[in-house]
Amino acid sequence: MKLKVVSKKIYDYVRHDLKEIAFPSSLPDPPHIKKRPKLTWRDRYLILKEASRLYAASWVRDIGPDLRPNDYKKFDEDESESKPNGAKGGTTKEREPSTLEDLAVAARGGMETLRPALQRVYMTRASAYRDALKSFIQGYQEGVQQVMEKKGDSKSEQEGNAPKNSH
Repeated sequence: MKLKVVSKKIYDYVRHDLKEIAFPSSLPDPPHIKKRPKLTWRDRYLILKEASRLYAASWVRDIGPDLRPNDYKKFDEDESESKPNGAKGGTTKEREPSTLEDLAVAARGGMETLRPALQRVYMTRASAYRDALKSFIQGYQEGVQQVMEKKGDSKSEQEGNAPKNSH
């Protein structure tokens, strides 16, 4: 008799509770919320296409005029006003590529080029954390020394001011 009850409880647990634990059901929508109509396959395709285009463009630091046309119109107008007769600016500086640009170039090259770039990033971060930790420990030790010196000074003053008992 007990075996039947235990097996029934286990069956109910697996059928209802375990399913809810593994795959929880969401709460129902409030009554004032209107359900959206389902998207057609064509709409889904267009949304996915646009989202993937924007995602791919986000990997480039300068995302270009096709995503922000208004910003580039202002930038082009400023450049044309500041350069007389289409002359090129003489202040072209060679700059070192940023970490993000480095990783983007490495990602295009595949896993073989991405791994060393990621290792450089992690080693740079690790050394920065190590230096910060050393600096913190040094500052903490200096603070402890100052506190101990103040305590030592106050104890010596108390001993000097205390009346001496003579028998």
